[in-house]
Amino acid sequence: MKTVLSSLTLAMSALLLSTQLQAEPKRPECIAPAKPGGGFDITCKLAQVGLKDAGLLKRPMRVTYMPGGIGAVAYNAVVAQRPDEPGTITAWSSGSLLNLAQGKFGRYNEKAVRWLAAIGTDYGAITVRQDSPLRTFDDLVQALKQDPASLVIGAGGTIGSQDWMQAALIARCANVNPQKLRYVAFEGGGEPVTALLGGHVQLITSGIGESTAQLEAGKVRVLAVMSDQRLPGKLADIPTLKESGCDASWPIVRGFYMGPEVSDEDYNWWKQQFDVLLASEAFTQQREQRDLLPMAMTGEELQAFVYKQVDQFKSLAGEFGLIE
Repeated sequence: MKTVLSSLTLAMSALLLSTQLQAEPKRPECIAPAKPGGGFDITCKLAQVGLKDAGLLKRPMRVTYMPGGIGAVAYNAVVAQRPDEPGTITAWSSGSLLNLAQGKFGRYNEKAVRWLAAIGTDYGAITVRQDSPLRTFDDLVQALKQDPASLVIGAGGTIGSQDWMQAALIARCANVNPQKLRYVAFEGGGEPVTALLGGHVQLITSGIGESTAQLEAGKVRVLAVMSDQRLPGKLADIPTLKESGCDASWPIVRGFYMGPEVSDEDYNWWKQQFDVLLASEAFTQQREQRDLLPMAMTGEELQAFVYKQVDQFKSLAGEFGLIE
């Protein structure tokens, strides 16, 4: 009897594995819409490792890079050229939604793709070199008030991007016109950090996750994070903008979308994997290691969130004169 039960168990396990492999895409791929080293790269790597370690993805997922327009090139490529690929997921962030709100993705709007999952949230941060004379956020405010063009601000996006928006909010707190800032745009989040370390810019605005490696190495200092409350763990000593008297915050949600013509079967397979992954303790630890905070949404709930967020960004962009 035990032999029969053992054989039956093995047969059922083999059947489940076979079903999993049949549903699983043959060539899973995550597109990071920027150069290596930034937030999109972190997002893809988190899914790559998390899904593999949880046994939710049997085949190895490759990460490919498609820089251009802070996500615009990848968005247009997925919608127009790769709309039905069952194995392709593409990283997005709140910056992607901000660009969509301003019409920077060409003729496609936020309804052109299938929003799959949000897996965590980062927060904006103001970072300087460790040897910078700017020791506090108030030092930065006073410097900007004295001469808005005295500091070169580097960031991973052009005027109107989320990193520029962070700089604009800082300027507003200093009662300075954001258009008077010396702002240098880079492609992706890795290049501004390199420019900061090389002394080519005096500060950067980015997600805190893009600065933590250099922070731990003692090469940079974060003047403030743009969260409502102090972040937990090793980042708990960093003050918030609100503590410094600047009533502004900037959460950076990170996740994935798929092409508009991906079948319901393929889309739901991915959704189920992320539902399981986001509920696991192991993934919580992996997310914390990359300095992301909990944010878990999939499917229709995420879609509603995205549409609402785009509407809110349209209002903010209008306030700064970026759209009529």
